[in-house]
This record gives sequence, C-alpha cells and structure tokens, in this order.
Amino acid sequence: MNGKKFRMPARRFATLATATALAAGPAVLGAAGPAQATGDEGSASAVVLRTGLDVSLLNKTVNVPLAVSLNEVQAPRSADKTALTAQLDGVEGGKPFSVVKADVAKASATVEDGRAEGLTELAHAKVHVPGLPLLSLIEIGQVTSKATCVAGEKPTATSNLLGDITVLGKKVKLTAGGTTHVQVPGVGEVRLDYSKTEQTSRTAAATALELKVSVNPLKLNVAEVEGTLTLAKATCETPAAPEEEAAEPGAEPAGEIEPQGEKSDENLAETGGNSMTPYIAGGALALLLAGGGAVALAKRGRS
Repeated sequence: MNGKKFRMPARRFATLATATALAAGPAVLGAAGPAQATGDEGSASAVVLRTGLDVSLLNKTVNVPLAVSLNEVQAPRSADKTALTAQLDGVEGGKPFSVVKADVAKASATVEDGRAEGLTELAHAKVHVPGLPLLSLIEIGQVTSKATCVAGEKPTATSNLLGDITVLGKKVKLTAGGTTHVQVPGVGEVRLDYSKTEQTSRTAAATALELKVSVNPLKLNVAEVEGTLTLAKATCETPAAPEEEAAEPGAEPAGEIEPQGEKSDENLAETGGNSMTPYIAGGALALLLAGGGAVALAKRGRS
C-alpha cells in the first residue's frame, strides 16, 4: 500500500489531550489575536505650473487640449524638481511652443519623522498661451507656496508674493484671498485668485495663483483659449503619530501581584473563590472531556 496510517495509543492520546487542554484552557474564555496598529504615513505634493486649457484653432475647427505641468512632485518618497521651461508641440505650425520660462522653478515634497511638507517657488517667470506669441499671459516677480502637516499639530498653508505681477501687459495689484479681474480689449480677460489656502484637521493646501483664462485676440477666432492655470501649489496630509508616542489601547497601570498559592482567607469567605476560578473551571472541564475521550478510545481498542 502507498499510504500508511498510524494509531496513537489511548494513554498517550489522553496525556496529550490533557496537556493541550491545560495550555489552552484560559484562552477559551477570552480569545484575542495580536493587536495590529495601522497608520497613515502621510503625503505631500507640489507643482510649479499646471494647465487645464482648451485651445481652439482656426474658428474651432481644431481643438487642442493644453495640459502641461512643470515640476510636479509627490511624496511619501521625497522628491524635488527644478526644470525651468515647459513646451507644447503641435499648436504653432508643428513648432515647439514655450508655455513657461523661469529663472527659478522649484518644487519639493517630503514625508519623514511625522512631518509632511510641500514647497514651491517660482521667480522671474513668463507664461504664454497660443495665439499670443509676443504677449505674456502673465509675468511674475516671485511667488512661493508652502503646506506643512506635523503629527499632533494643526496643518498650516501659506503663499507669498514678491515683486510685480503683469497680466496681458497690464500691471495689477493683488489682495491675498481676493479675486482680481483683468480685461484687455481685443485680447481677452483673466480672473486671478491670489493666495488661496485650505486647511482641515489633517490636510492643508496653498495655491499662489489660480487663473481663469478667456483669450480670443481681436475676436479673430484664430486661437481661442479657455480654461484654468495654476501656479505654485503645495499640499500635505498629516502622518500618523510615531508608534512609540501612542499609548497601547486598554493599557492600565499594573496593580499589586499576589503570589500564587497565597490566597486571603477573608476573600475566600466572602466570595467562595477568586479571580482564577473561571480559568480553573475551564481547565477542569477540558480535563473531563479529554479523560472521557481517552476512556472511550481505550475501550474501543480492547474490543
């Protein structure tokens, strides 16, 4: 025969069952698996420029989505980028079209040691859209955005503007948290929101500039541009607190430990037992069941 079966002697079986019952007796009354801690490691992101524009060429016979991002980074893994230009192909007679040029364009995102932070900086930058090759949509002196989330602290978000802002050739003054409308006859209009910040108990976001653009030079419908453009945005989400700082669930200071076997006669007289009574009862029941099984197995063997 290929297979073999082994029968365990009744006495050995009874001994093993009894030992197993004694070891498992207390767990029968209150089984519980190991505690598992799950925590969010947090996140951060940063982007210098992101466009969501729809470019219509030749009286809307050709539609080209202008979706470009410059120096977009995300963490938990720390990252940073410093590219200074972003180009788009296929909208200027097949020639590369420069959307943005800058002297400084930095984006970084880090998550470490209970801290998540996104940071962007843009300086001396010019942004162009198709149809206006010689006129900048916006020119920026310097803008920065920063979002910081630290475990156990309230998230923060800030944006700063240094230098002048020029939109469609016109210098404008911006108010933090406010909206500015710029209209240029024969060219188009732009709505700017400066220093938009959002904060919750666990997240923060800061956007230096958000533009809603509608450009149609001289209403010629040669290159009509509609959509939004975001400059210098940073976000973060708070990481979970380090495990060593978090208290274990249900942990209580240990009381006095009474040596086993030295029970107070007074407590026994009042209660008729002690805190170990349920475990002893459980062990006795397990022993009874194991002994009965062993006897039955022994009888079966003799028959």
